[in-house]
Amino acid sequence: MGTPHPLPYGQYIPLLPGSPRRLSPRTMVRGGQGPKHGQQCLQVPGPPAQRLQSSVPQGSGQASGGGSPPNSSVINNYLEASEPVSSEARVSRMHFHDNQRKVDYVLAYHYRKRGAHPGHGSPGHSLAIVSNGETGKDPQAGAPGDIELGPLDALEEERKEQREEFEHNLMEAGLELEKDLESKSQGSVFVRIHAPWQVLAREAEFLKIKVPTKKMYEIKSQGSIAKTFNKILHKLSAPLKPRVPEHSNSRMKNLSYPFSREKMYLYNIQDKDTFFDNATRSRIVHEILKRTTCSRANNTMGINSLIANNVYEAAYPLHDGEYDSPGDDMNDRKLLYQEWARYGVFYKFQPIDLIRKYFGEKIGLYFAWLGLYTSFLIPSSVIGIIVFLYGCATIEEDIPSKEMCDQQNAFTMCPLCDKSCDYWNLSSACGTARASHLFDNPATVFFSIFMALWATMFLENWKRLQMRLGYFWDLTGIEEEEEHSRPEYETKVREKMLKESNKSVVQKLGTSGTEAEDEDDEDKLTWKDRFPGYLMNFASILFMITLTFSIVFGVIVYRITTAAALSLNKATRSNVRVTVTATAVIINLVVILILDEIYGAVAKWLTKIEVPKTEQTFEERLILKAFLLKFVNAYSPIFYVAFFKGRFVGRPGSYVYVFDGYRMEECAPGGCLMELCIQLSIIMLGKQLIQNNIFEIGVPKLKKLFRKLKDETESEEAGSAHSKHPEQWDLDYSLEPYTGLTPEYMEMIIQFGFVTLFVASFPLAPVFALLNNVIEVRLDAKKFVTELRRPDAVRTKDIGIWFDILSGIGKFSVIINAFVIAVTSDFIPRLVYQYSYSHNGTLHGFVNHTLSFFNVSQLKEGTQPENSQFEQEVQFCRFKDYREPPWAPNPYEFSKQYWAVLSARLAFVIIFQNLVMFLSVLVDWMIPDIPTDISDQIKREKSLFVDFFLKEEHEKLRLTEEPARRSQSTGRHGRRSPAASPAPSGRSQPGSSMSSGSQHTSV
Repeated sequence: MGTPHPLPYGQYIPLLPGSPRRLSPRTMVRGGQGPKHGQQCLQVPGPPAQRLQSSVPQGSGQASGGGSPPNSSVINNYLEASEPVSSEARVSRMHFHDNQRKVDYVLAYHYRKRGAHPGHGSPGHSLAIVSNGETGKDPQAGAPGDIELGPLDALEEERKEQREEFEHNLMEAGLELEKDLESKSQGSVFVRIHAPWQVLAREAEFLKIKVPTKKMYEIKSQGSIAKTFNKILHKLSAPLKPRVPEHSNSRMKNLSYPFSREKMYLYNIQDKDTFFDNATRSRIVHEILKRTTCSRANNTMGINSLIANNVYEAAYPLHDGEYDSPGDDMNDRKLLYQEWARYGVFYKFQPIDLIRKYFGEKIGLYFAWLGLYTSFLIPSSVIGIIVFLYGCATIEEDIPSKEMCDQQNAFTMCPLCDKSCDYWNLSSACGTARASHLFDNPATVFFSIFMALWATMFLENWKRLQMRLGYFWDLTGIEEEEEHSRPEYETKVREKMLKESNKSVVQKLGTSGTEAEDEDDEDKLTWKDRFPGYLMNFASILFMITLTFSIVFGVIVYRITTAAALSLNKATRSNVRVTVTATAVIINLVVILILDEIYGAVAKWLTKIEVPKTEQTFEERLILKAFLLKFVNAYSPIFYVAFFKGRFVGRPGSYVYVFDGYRMEECAPGGCLMELCIQLSIIMLGKQLIQNNIFEIGVPKLKKLFRKLKDETESEEAGSAHSKHPEQWDLDYSLEPYTGLTPEYMEMIIQFGFVTLFVASFPLAPVFALLNNVIEVRLDAKKFVTELRRPDAVRTKDIGIWFDILSGIGKFSVIINAFVIAVTSDFIPRLVYQYSYSHNGTLHGFVNHTLSFFNVSQLKEGTQPENSQFEQEVQFCRFKDYREPPWAPNPYEFSKQYWAVLSARLAFVIIFQNLVMFLSVLVDWMIPDIPTDISDQIKREKSLFVDFFLKEEHEKLRLTEEPARRSQSTGRHGRRSPAASPAPSGRSQPGSSMSSGSQHTSV
């Protein structure tokens, strides 16, 4: 069959015999010939200027095999859409209605007609929408039964013309389209896109997509000890491995090479339809969609611009069938659901290779990172439990808590508030002191050092795993792809150019073109153009951070006023501290959850104001803003309790007041560490439980229920019969659109901060994070497999800016934990007392050492306790601080012990930071970023490829010259050129063209 040419205007597209519903891709009328006798045809009218012409591909039997040039595609048009193809006639719902061409991508849009009268028409007949936007009638349809269409309004007409031009440009790029019929007054239309072989090959070469060659080689195993250990580990972990094909033969690997049409002999192309998997095919089509222009839409570039302008509603690749379909028919989506996206398989490893194959490298790397992070939480959880159990086991041996609980000591403490609060015995805080020891003991210092090294180990192991995955996924050496401008950026540039052009018309009348140096800046946005956006960003972020601090201060005021109010009532006086702490933490949690949602939307809006040029730049700036706002929002209440609460209280007789009569709140007698632990645990657990159960499970279920009810209502109104057997593109259209991985990463990054930043105060944080992540992995998996449209496959070598954020949090955690141990806990004061002031080297007398004396006669007038219940008259009360006693020469000044403890705190911070940083650098140096076996395999792969390439070139040359020698020796058929000699079946010659009788693969 010869190469078809575009169909001239005024000629006929013949209808496929036996199926009057669609235009035939099999036959066509050439030249000025009319239709054959008895053949049904639909005339393509000759449109005026700027109209689009229709072109036809070659036969459907060779649609996927290629052979037609890029400009010979057609939109298949339907004539009797009310007579759908029966489910028995459809082989697959992933293909065109010819059951041969695979649907690689889908465009969806909603149309609306004005003036239509559906009640007058017969349901058995309708109009075909031809690729040039005109309408034609079915020759068999009776005129009285046709639907009379009224004129479209201006906006719909404009969008329709833009769609027609865009679809025509897609056909010019070589894609083949199949389009639904606009048979009702309004509804949704799906444009199915198929990429034939020649387009796939062309784009794969252009994008430098690595594909497997014929050469397979065995991956060399490690040394004998490592090999034996891996075998044992493999046998032990066999029940935990998912039953997917990728895990069956991991010792063999195909040699990969970027696709080249001139080196087709390198690849083992057994079936062109399956050589490129579905994710790669959709990625190729998406690249074409991104760079295809539309002149009617102000020369916008790509499908994203058209979606932003509401020309199309959605663009997405199809899922590989249904995940819950009955029967034994298995596809990748169903396999992922059964072996990965169910809570019942929570104990199994993730099928990372299958995830990458189905969703692409970017999503595959996210789940690989999440899996490694979750597995690393196991040892830290074990150590955290051991530290907590150590605190439980040694609680009876803790001397300071015993002294506080001893009734005989009878430390009379100063009132906690003015007037209404009485003197109180320190032994009444016995429970708080004992509980503080669970988290404030020497083991927490060891655990802080361990967690700092843990964070370094985790990041180093992730770099190694990333390199390993990059090797097996053929990501080594991939280049950064050129990104297209965002629609908003193009719009701003057009607006700027219009303004500049209006100014230049006036300026050029009186100048000779001296401003030519400014013309280069007209087609891009400079810092001057972005300055208002930057200014708005700075002011808004500053306002949001101030708002967060204001809310924290508001909660502090609530705590102070509530504590004062509850102290007035005798019934509630005993539980003041517990009530105030619990309610304040819950208020903080609710505020954090609300502000998280607000800050996410604000960060997106601020990033849009900046007008970044590319999607990658947009994503990076959005991540930085959202992380900054959510970091401040989540951790500011915890920072207050850890480092500020109780530091600015003053002393009896000279307290610091927030408002008139309201003193700044103090730490509990056992220290602020226990309260920090409560604050951290409630906020961390609350965020995980509420965000997971309500935001990630409840809200999607409500949206799904709402969409289902809406679809049922629309189907009842339309009365369509095809809703009983919806196509795959209908099912996918009803799913939620994929919006990116930023929310998933952000949730885990904030959790990583909870685990590392304040782990000295809450050793059980890794345990709760581990329990959450076991559910989170399956929750995200289920969302991607069952509730979201299939994302576009994106190739990337790493997780991008998220690694830098993780590294920054890891380094910042060293500083925070050093200050938590030095400032918040009593670890340093105990050490100073034990080795400097203790008479016997123990902690006996430590509590008395930390309490200062105050003469109650020096209390300010009106602040003394009213109706004191103490039996004996109080002359001196105690308060926790290092100050000189009233009888000293400088009463109430800071004592020598205060300066000694302060010096020890600062020294500890410096020593701790430098020690941990040194150990982190040492760990980083000892663990290479690239595993030794992977670097050896990469070198070996290069030498293997050189040998394989030379061997294939030699074989190709031999096969090419052998027929020439044979023809020279016989002399029967004359001299034949090597280019014209037949090549063996299945092997193509680079640069050869396809003829009608050729068996070669032409690209």
